[in-house]
Parts: sequence; structure tokens; C-alpha cells
Amino acid sequence: MLVAREQAITDSVNRLLSEKGFDAMTVDEVAAEVGIAKASLYKHFSSKEALACAAMVQAMQKAQEFLEGLKKGTASGQSEASQAQSMGLNALNKLMASTRWTLQLKLMGQMPTLPSHNSTLRATLMASRPYMDGLMRVADILGEWILQAQKEGFLNPGLPPIAVLYTLYARACDPVLEFLKMSEQHSDEEIIDIVMTTCFAGLNARPV
Repeated sequence: MLVAREQAITDSVNRLLSEKGFDAMTVDEVAAEVGIAKASLYKHFSSKEALACAAMVQAMQKAQEFLEGLKKGTASGQSEASQAQSMGLNALNKLMASTRWTLQLKLMGQMPTLPSHNSTLRATLMASRPYMDGLMRVADILGEWILQAQKEGFLNPGLPPIAVLYTLYARACDPVLEFLKMSEQHSDEEIIDIVMTTCFAGLNARPV
């Protein structure tokens, strides 16, 4: 019962963070959506920051599971992984598959959005061992693929790998998806293809 309730709380927080962001989300809102008293919610999570941290821990676990499966070639249940497998699972394919997966989660409202500048929230996240361990593992896997893709000539070797990594991270909070969605001119798959193209192919009509 305890685990089920905490999962329901985390799912609610994940959705609200995705839809509204951290600043607009309230603890009262989370409690009302789950159907429990605010005081009961605080028995599970001590603060709004702790709620956001729980959602991010879950997000990191999902990302790590997906990337580990892609790394081992065992994530065949995912369409992106299947596509990468059929393309030979080179480093660029893996980076593209993981980015497409992230964009799909964001469009489905399953990717929590947090502010980049909030010292209390940042301190909570940095104090969370599960979150930091997940973040480091995700960074290690993506970093390995970035270096390999640069070595193979698929990514610009002149770019610092950390800059490429942060560029890929940024797709998880890319507002372009919401703007294109609101325009009602493109399907979700078309939106993802547009963002994938601008991310990996750039905006130039030809290489400079």
C-alpha cells in the first residue's frame, strides 16, 4: 500500500512537472490529484523539492534502463531501439534513438521539467544518491557514444563532447516541441522528425 501510494504520488508529480513546471506546481495540487490530505502527503515526501526529486529519480531510472538495453542490444521492445538495431547499432544510431525516445516522452507529457536556477531544488537533487548515480550513469553511456561517433566521423570532432552531451540533454526541455504542437500543423511524429533534424543535421542546407 505504501509503495503503491508513493508511486501514485510520483506519477502525479511527473505529469504536473511536465505540464506546468516546478514553479507552477503546488503540493496541494499533488495531494488533491492523488486523493489524500496534504498532511498525509508530507508523511511520504517532506517538501515540494523532495517530490520533484522523486520524479527525477524515476526519470533517470527509466533513461538508464533504456540506454542499458540499447547498449546491450536487448531493448527490442522499443521501436527506437529496434530501428537502431536494424541500422547496425553504431554510436550515432544509439544517440539518435535515445534522443527520439526522449522527445516521444516529452510529447506524451512524461518528461518532468525543472528550472535551471533554483538553489534549494539543486541542493536536494545533489544530495540524492539515486538521482546522482543515475545521472552519472546516463552521462557515462551517452558520453561514450558521443566520443565514438566523433571518432567515426559522424559528429563534429571539433565540438567539446560535454557541449554535445548538454545539447542532447536540452532536448528533454525543448520548447520547440510545444510550440509546434500548439500550431496544430504537424503530427507528433513530424514534430519529432523536425527536432531530430535540427539537432543532428543542423540548419545549414549543406555542410559549411
